[in-house]
Amino acid sequence: MKALIAEYSMYHDPALAPEGRAMFASLSASFSRCGYEVVTPGQGDFYKEIEKLAPGCDVGLVIAPDHLLSRFTLAMETSTHNLGCGSMNVAVCANKQRAGTILASHGIAVPEEQEEGHRVVKPVSGCGAMGVRLTRDPAGKGEFGQRFIEGENYSVSVVGSRVVGEACLYFTGEPPVALALNRQHIEIDPEGKFHYRGGETPASHQREQEIKETAINAVRTLGCQGYAGVDVILADRVYVVDVNPRITTSIVGITACMSEEIADVLIRASKGEPLGDLHISGHACFDANGTVTSQ
Repeated sequence: MKALIAEYSMYHDPALAPEGRAMFASLSASFSRCGYEVVTPGQGDFYKEIEKLAPGCDVGLVIAPDHLLSRFTLAMETSTHNLGCGSMNVAVCANKQRAGTILASHGIAVPEEQEEGHRVVKPVSGCGAMGVRLTRDPAGKGEFGQRFIEGENYSVSVVGSRVVGEACLYFTGEPPVALALNRQHIEIDPEGKFHYRGGETPASHQREQEIKETAINAVRTLGCQGYAGVDVILADRVYVVDVNPRITTSIVGITACMSEEIADVLIRASKGEPLGDLHISGHACFDANGTVTSQ
């Protein structure tokens, strides 16, 4: 059996490459332990590499910045069994402004859009905290503003079951499952720029169930399947600030603490199989490059 794990940044985005290598390493090790030969694109054209390699693999998974992910996912899902979110839903999530509008229309709290004053300005299609800032300046092209909400930063790692199957072959209606609540370390520098500094998992909070239920509702509303990371701010309500329809850095901490193999979890979810109880014990801290610093 072969698994194509196509991680974009290792050869194509130096700024994100350390994080990408860490995510790839965690996934690759898990698929290998589950009996798969791991195949990965090289330094050539990423899209063409997927087109070339995917037909010879049993399963495939793409990790790439959100604004590129839909196109690469389409190449994957037309050639092999895609373990990640579908390309159409990836495209919706990649547009942060549009995704927020959809979530709000379904009663899920998101920071309200704000055109003027002291607010958060962010790219409509961005990755992590890159380009996000607290400012009074006008938003630039391809950016929009949101109300700044003071609160605690968390993410929830969710695995969604098959939303639609290959000709509905795998659709079973199993609900998404929250793998872990993760605390995020977000820093705002003196210039108002946001920086992601890593996190820790699993986190605990007296409102944990509320946070997880909100994340699951967000994933279900946007039609995500496979692994998704839902970033939230915990304040008077649980505000969803981003839905990442892909593997996120938290995976390195989760795989260090989870008894089950993440590869097996993703494969079972992709076929609509019940995931049952998942067991995470211990505690892991990780930095922005995906290096697990304590466990």
